[in-house]
Amino acid sequence: MKSAALSALLSSTLSYASPLHLNLFRPATAVLCRSLLPTSTPNPFHTQLRTAKISASMSSSFKPEQARVPPAIPPPTPPLSKFKIGMCQLSVTADKERNIAHARKAIEEAAEKGAQLVLLPEIWNSPYSNDSFPVYAEDIDAGGDASPSTAMLSEVSHALKITIVGGSIPERCGDKLYNTCCVFGSDGKLKAKHRKIHLFDINIPGKITFMESKTLTAGGSPTIVDTEVGRIGIGICYDIRFSELAMLYAARGAHLICYPGAFNMTTGPLHWELLQRARAADNQLYVATCSPARDAGAGYVAWGHSTLVGPFGEVLATTEHEEAIIISEIDYSLIELRRTNLPLLNQRRGDLYQLVDVQRLDSQ
Repeated sequence: MKSAALSALLSSTLSYASPLHLNLFRPATAVLCRSLLPTSTPNPFHTQLRTAKISASMSSSFKPEQARVPPAIPPPTPPLSKFKIGMCQLSVTADKERNIAHARKAIEEAAEKGAQLVLLPEIWNSPYSNDSFPVYAEDIDAGGDASPSTAMLSEVSHALKITIVGGSIPERCGDKLYNTCCVFGSDGKLKAKHRKIHLFDINIPGKITFMESKTLTAGGSPTIVDTEVGRIGIGICYDIRFSELAMLYAARGAHLICYPGAFNMTTGPLHWELLQRARAADNQLYVATCSPARDAGAGYVAWGHSTLVGPFGEVLATTEHEEAIIISEIDYSLIELRRTNLPLLNQRRGDLYQLVDVQRLDSQ
């Protein structure tokens, strides 16, 4: 009876009401509707279930799983959910032996402060210049005396039982030179080697011109490595400008991307923090960067400001341009939290766009 009465009243009201009349009648109609409808409270579970079904239906039609080719890999359960990272912003001189000893001391200090992962800057054993790269380059594959920088990293990682993302050094391989990052596990063994993929070739008239390609060769592979502190993607400096690389690492299940880098006094103030926060927020993971300390008298002046960014794009720790060791905590549970808060993985439009991981696709 109540339902019939409501229908009759609404029909008679709407049959002659103008738009103005409708506005006037809405409050009274709403009150009458509430008085005539059943008073039982809706089951919140049923409401959530209906919402989930609608969301799932929309998600299915948008084909989010097809936005990554091959499909994205969920991050593995990390060996540690919480740990401390140390970022060593080091001064770099023309004295290679001093640079190596100085880096070792900084790593030891970071470990003393509780860091289980230590990150070094880009080109920490050499001045940053095309003239210096061939002189300071090391044969990493040969190791030992042919690569004193990586020999130190291997020794200290094993001695301190920590993971080291060893910034980068100039690498010589045959007749080619690379800008190379080495990752060492707590057993002192080389776990991965990343050669800078995107070379720093820029020309901003009146500001800065640099052409890494004059001496260096571009690397040919992304690098992601499982370590004692989680799955880490590696990029070097200019690599951070290319969002596709970070997206690829996220699709391969990375918890953290490390970018040793040396932005300059032109692009640093504008882009350094911006790019870090963008890579972290877009992919909902951690991003850590480490720069050399600033030397105003050097041929290439670094911006500094080594930083850790969380999966919500928030700056968790940073510094200015002087030498510093930044210690901060990484909590991987925040990755799942932020991906639940903003379920981007299930909202991508695979019906409109795709990111293709060429290496993974070719290996299938």
